[in-house]
Amino acid sequence: MLIVPQYVQPPVVAVQQRHGCLVQILWFLFIGWWLGSFAVSVAYVMFVFIITIPIGIAIINNIPKIMALREPDRLMTVYGPVSVPQHNILIRALWFIFVGWWLAGVALSIGYALCMTIIFMPLGFWIFDAVPGLLTLRRS
Repeated sequence: MLIVPQYVQPPVVAVQQRHGCLVQILWFLFIGWWLGSFAVSVAYVMFVFIITIPIGIAIINNIPKIMALREPDRLMTVYGPVSVPQHNILIRALWFIFVGWWLAGVALSIGYALCMTIIFMPLGFWIFDAVPGLLTLRRS
């Protein structure tokens, strides 16, 4: 016996609309550089308050969009299930207290400085992507 479906949905194709190069450059020159500086500063303050780290990570995840209207390559979190074994929570807490908070600040400063050169902007965004791991030793 042959079963024939009565209705077959056509495949859905999602097309992302990206901003053009000229729009991204103008955004960066007039808005992105100072708004990015503000966002990095706010994210760092969120890191220092500890309980607001997830908000700081959310801001860092959106730095490429804030500075250059570019969608982030990947999103990183400091909570939730992961498939990679993590360090002991005590080790991660001690790392944050003694190293993570200031290392993240240095990385944010270097990442922002690289973004200001425009040619090294991808490297700066890569550093921003690494900040959650530097802050809390989170493995992804």
